[in-house]
Parts: sequence; C-alpha cells; structure tokens
Amino acid sequence: MKTPSLVVLLQIAGLMHLGLVWAGALMPGVVQLRQHTRNLPPFIRRLFWVYYTFIGLCLVCFGGITIFCAPSLAAGGMLARSLCLFLMLFWTLRLIAATFIFDLRPYLTSGWRRFGYHLTNIVFTYLPIVYGLAAWKGGRA
Repeated sequence: MKTPSLVVLLQIAGLMHLGLVWAGALMPGVVQLRQHTRNLPPFIRRLFWVYYTFIGLCLVCFGGITIFCAPSLAAGGMLARSLCLFLMLFWTLRLIAATFIFDLRPYLTSGWRRFGYHLTNIVFTYLPIVYGLAAWKGGRA
C-alpha cells in the first residue's frame, strides 16, 4: 500500500475516534446512566465517572495523535509501528467486547439507535484493520 493512501486511512481512523467520543457522550442519556448509578456507593459512582472520563480522554488523544501524526505513523518507524500494533490490539479487544460481552438490545429501541449501534460496530471493525495494516505495511511503498 502506498504511504499517502495509508495516511488517509489513518486520518479517517482518527476522525472515527472523535466520532466515538461523540457517541460516548450521548450514551449516558440513552441508557439512563445517572439513574442506574444513583444507588451505587459514592466512591464507586465517582470511580465509574472518572474511568468514563479517562476513556473519553484516551479516545480524544488517540484520535488527535492519529490525525496529526498520520504521516509519521504511515512511515513505519519503530515507535509508529508499536503504537499502531497497540491500537490494533486495543480495538480488536473492544470489538470482541462489543460482540460477546455487551448486550445492547434493550437499548436499541429506535431506528436511529440501531443505526448508531451498527455504525459503531463498523468503526470497531475498521480501526483494528487500519492500525494492523499500518503496523504491518507502514513505511513500505
């Protein structure tokens, strides 16, 4: 794969991270998260929200790094390939979790929610493929 094509695929992946942040920001309202966490002990409730926030921050950083450093990631240096390998594994595990651990059927109550669910699964499939491609092919014309 030509490096310029890989740069574009990586930049799309970066934008997808930001789309996941947006979807994640909508999720608490969709699943009535505040209502469900209200009965938790304060420490556990705060711990959940801190983790949720840190995940969002990681997604913003993954997206920003991918968008702005796509040429370096596509060039295939050791650090770039290592980061792409990490992100491939991260998103592969996330895809496995989405497929086998989370049952969202009770929340897929409208056409838009079902569309969003399928769209996020497409993103969860695209990301490990592109990062795997960058880890494997990066720097090769």
